[in-house]
Amino acid sequence: MRKKKTTNELSPCESLIMKIVWDAPQDIAVQDVITQLNERFQKDYARTTVVTFLGKMADKGYLNTYRKGRQAFVHPICDEAVYTRGIIKHDADFWFDGDSFKLMSALCSEKKLTKEEVDKMNRYGKIYTIMLIVTVVSAVPLFMWLGLWALIPWGIVWMVSMYFASKIEKIKKDNDVQTYKEIVAFSEGKLLDDIHKQQEIGKRPYQKMLLVIGSVLITLCVCMLIGLLMHMFFN
Repeated sequence: MRKKKTTNELSPCESLIMKIVWDAPQDIAVQDVITQLNERFQKDYARTTVVTFLGKMADKGYLNTYRKGRQAFVHPICDEAVYTRGIIKHDADFWFDGDSFKLMSALCSEKKLTKEEVDKMNRYGKIYTIMLIVTVVSAVPLFMWLGLWALIPWGIVWMVSMYFASKIEKIKKDNDVQTYKEIVAFSEGKLLDDIHKQQEIGKRPYQKMLLVIGSVLITLCVCMLIGLLMHMFFN
């Protein structure tokens, strides 16, 4: 059962005042609070209104006020870090039945994809695929035509393909997509829901292992092909 909200929570207006008080390097004058409410948050409150808010906040145990000469000052009693932790815990208890994982999932699910990111991923993916095919297919004709000098153009093609591979990896890392299903969804401009996302996260270790094994096998095949060609043309 969800907990009821406490009566000591700060109202939206009180939160603005408390933010100003916490941000001040030292006790802040009431008049400066009024000024910053106007300048930072566009709140044109009368002094009597702000004083009323401060009285309520003092009753709640967040601050106290005192006079120094002809000016009134505000001193925070509640620590900002303690308050923010309490707010997060309260929201987790109230909205997510105390499950912090659900809270984090809700926050992460708000990530929005941009068309630019999706277009980059698709464009880089096409270029990388083409360059990878060219890298493998060009090995035989290049070595037959240029001999050992074929290593220069072939190496350039390989480096270009690796460049676009690194660009793809950066986009994947920035958007937390690793598995095949995540990549397909991303390329279509979509994000998986929380349940499917967690399922895919569970698949990442063995999919990464398969990717490493596949990359090693492809590299070995290419190296063996180059070695065979060099043996044929230079022996």
